[in-house]
Amino acid sequence: MTTEMHRPRRALSANAVGIALVAPLALFLLATFFIPLGGMLFLSVDDRELGRVMPGTVAALADWDGAGLPGPAAFEAAGRDLVEARKAKIAGTAARRLGYEASGWRTTIQSTARALPRDIAAVTDWKSTLIAADGAWGNPDIWQALARARGPLTDVYLSSALGLQGGQDSMLYVKVLLRTFVIALSATAICILLALPAAYLLASVGPITANLLMMALLLPLWTSVLVRSTSWLVILQKNGIFNQVLISLNIIDTPLELVYNRIGVLVALTHILLPYAILPLYASMKALPRSQMQAARSLGAGPLNSFFRIYLPQIVPGISAGGLLVFILALGYYITPLLLGGQGDQMLPFYIAYNTLQALNWGLAAALASILLIATVLLYALYVRLVGVERVGV
Repeated sequence: MTTEMHRPRRALSANAVGIALVAPLALFLLATFFIPLGGMLFLSVDDRELGRVMPGTVAALADWDGAGLPGPAAFEAAGRDLVEARKAKIAGTAARRLGYEASGWRTTIQSTARALPRDIAAVTDWKSTLIAADGAWGNPDIWQALARARGPLTDVYLSSALGLQGGQDSMLYVKVLLRTFVIALSATAICILLALPAAYLLASVGPITANLLMMALLLPLWTSVLVRSTSWLVILQKNGIFNQVLISLNIIDTPLELVYNRIGVLVALTHILLPYAILPLYASMKALPRSQMQAARSLGAGPLNSFFRIYLPQIVPGISAGGLLVFILALGYYITPLLLGGQGDQMLPFYIAYNTLQALNWGLAAALASILLIATVLLYALYVRLVGVERVGV
């Protein structure tokens, strides 16, 4: 009886120990992965910039129907907000946010903030004062832009990323997203084709030779991606080693265009990502007994028949794991296409970095990153549903 009473206590104690052991890892993932990821997703719909700089204007436009010009209270609120923003030196924040709606509104906000009088107590007609500072204030469009930007949430960033706002370059990011997946799939296919014979060689040779080959395989992983990408730029350029060798062997007469195009990007990505395709394949092949192929041949099956009916089905998990790993890694490359590709070869990470560091449009950058993340997760879910989760891992 006493032993039976102690069993639940021991079980609870074991569970508490397990939770205590897992808790540091859970907290680490929460702090370094889930919270930043959630912040990025929220940033793609967050629209509180204008409300922080022009709170009076946002409040005055809350009940405006959007027809014609708003009432005098909205003009007065906008004028007072811009004067206060000029004093606090934050008018540029409101100008940047309005610039996402139309580039001209950015100039309007900045020029108006500079032109408004310092003594606002002497202003009796804010409508005339704002229009005198910049005639755009007499246009309903800028007020409609202010109303759309009043927050706290917005779909303007996601709409821009998905090409739903219209305009000449409205489908730019959709085309870039498709290009990103095409490049990633191309690099994955090349890596798998090259990884099959390489992994088979590793699995077939003796342990000493396999260790030497494994060192040669892993050595590039210890070198910076920037260094490897720059090395390919030196090798593949017009006066590079590769073209010089081909010319000296009389194979070509003029240098080949191998950089600043898709060829250079795929060559460098394949070199960088190939080990990630070989290692899962090698693990699958190493686990297979050689006696299976010998038995198949002894029963009359030829080399090709044995490979496709016996060997290949059993290494599909390795192909799946290697292909999935290479594809997901290829989606996030930025520096390699930047160095070796042309304007038509830049992937979505390039535009995420551009909007983050140069255009300072963090909402659009977050929207692009969120779309890339969601598209990757959906493709992964589709892949698992079609192939089976048991074939994803080795």
